[in-house]
Amino acid sequence: MIQQLTQRISKRERPTRRISGWGRVLVLVYGVLALAATGRSVFQIIDRFGEAPVAFTLSALSAVVYIVATIALIAPGRVWYRVAWATISFELVGVLVVGALSVFAPDVLGAATADAFGRDSTVWSVFGMGYLFIPLVLPMLGITWLATHRRRTDTA
Repeated sequence: MIQQLTQRISKRERPTRRISGWGRVLVLVYGVLALAATGRSVFQIIDRFGEAPVAFTLSALSAVVYIVATIALIAPGRVWYRVAWATISFELVGVLVVGALSVFAPDVLGAATADAFGRDSTVWSVFGMGYLFIPLVLPMLGITWLATHRRRTDTA
């Protein structure tokens, strides 16, 4: 009886792992993209902001999205779970919109051409082609992971 009671108490006090399995890989990839997008946008803004201000601002926005998504995937609680949903959904829309604009109307972004490796490209240009389409696939994986790993045990 006492042993069962102590086991129940210890189970309640034991923190649950927020991320396991391929969720860890997901967080790692988000972290790497956060660093890459931040480095790229900072360089672009400092070095040649006047060439394509819209594209470089979107580059900085993508960096912020990746940073917040990475934190939201790691941090416990319902609020962070919702933030993860919001940022990853925004990321998917951003990749699709910026990708489509960069292919069909690059001048809207201030880009000369639809070159994923050009001077005025962003992380989301040509649907993330310059990053092996990881920016296109990653939010789909993130949404799938969030949908299958609800935060039942977390508190706000």
